[in-house]
Amino acid sequence: MSEVSLREYGPAVSVRLSSEAGRALAASGILQSAVPDPGREGHWLLRAGSRVGAVRTSGGTVVRIVPKTPVTRLFFLLGFSLDPAAAWRDSKEGSVDTGAYDDVVPALAHAVERQIDGALRQGVLQGYREVQETALVMRGRLREAEQIRRHFGRTPPVEIAYDAYTADTAENRILRAATERLLRLPDVPGAVRRRLAHQRVRLCDAQPLIRGQELPYWQPSRLNARYVPALRLAEAVLRGTSPEHRPAGADPLTVDGFLLDMNKLFEDFVTVALREALREHGLTARLQDPHHLDMARLVRIRPDLVVRSGDGRTPLAVVDAKYKVEKGDGLPHADLYQALTYATVLGLREAHLVYAAGRRPERFHEVRGTVGRDGRGMRLYQHSLDLSREPAQLLTSLRQIAGRLAGDAGHM
Repeated sequence: MSEVSLREYGPAVSVRLSSEAGRALAASGILQSAVPDPGREGHWLLRAGSRVGAVRTSGGTVVRIVPKTPVTRLFFLLGFSLDPAAAWRDSKEGSVDTGAYDDVVPALAHAVERQIDGALRQGVLQGYREVQETALVMRGRLREAEQIRRHFGRTPPVEIAYDAYTADTAENRILRAATERLLRLPDVPGAVRRRLAHQRVRLCDAQPLIRGQELPYWQPSRLNARYVPALRLAEAVLRGTSPEHRPAGADPLTVDGFLLDMNKLFEDFVTVALREALREHGLTARLQDPHHLDMARLVRIRPDLVVRSGDGRTPLAVVDAKYKVEKGDGLPHADLYQALTYATVLGLREAHLVYAAGRRPERFHEVRGTVGRDGRGMRLYQHSLDLSREPAQLLTSLRQIAGRLAGDAGHM
């Protein structure tokens, strides 16, 4: 088995790979690029993009993508995005418990196992679930339509439905599926793997999920409150697990594993944190708010966050999050054009861009030809967050941005 280590948005690495493994990685789309190395026969140039984690081809090649952001900070972003009010995040780090692991998959496996263990500490949650079956004795309710269709004129058997008090609930199915998924991933440490296997035994009465189907529906309640932290992380495992990528044609290799998209993670964190902070100002926020650029409503636009009045009717500000780092020639101009479009469509005097890093915490550009009666033109603000800072400092920075958004809204 060969192993490859890449760094998020790092330089391309020349790696000896079979043509089948190289084609599988290229077709999977999990890397920014995977092409044959023209200077070294039998090698491929692999370059990672925004996705971090670990994947494995069915040929046995393991590819690890290390994030630029420290793993503890990454899991703070993940934990806050999943549930900003959660008391289950470690009070010292402000994040989930990742143990002493510095890589994404080991840290995730440890965190999920610890949360499942905490959820099951008081026993496996049970609940009522409707069961429909063919039986020799009558219990519960007769399914008349099925009885006539399948057994007209014959009894027994009978088609019945009844409520069973069982551990085969949506919550337990999700936890079991996440446990089994982690056990199949590369890089899960032996000690964590053994604990996950123990949790799977405890959840054995829950039916396994069929791969590819939607996750079972559940909602937080008083009865499953102790499960909620584990369920949030378990769903992140099941949704963040990359699908099995099979290249086109007859190539039998697949690529499978767990990946987090840092673009999406940063966007989720920024928009959720701003939404929570804006509530303190009596404002609402819509994430991925859909609008149209043109009068014919043919071109759709979807800002990351639109700040609205307390009743949700009037747009007051617009924000877009960008997981980008300022380069020598500054931040990308294309982002300013996008922000200008959002502000114009929504009839706003300002638009805000939030970046993962930059030389200054804030800057703005006043757009020519947009000066109003107050002598001020449309402004496009660029804010920068330093993800290496402590969680409390990150949240303080976002509360300050929320305060500016609320202040600007009050002067419209």
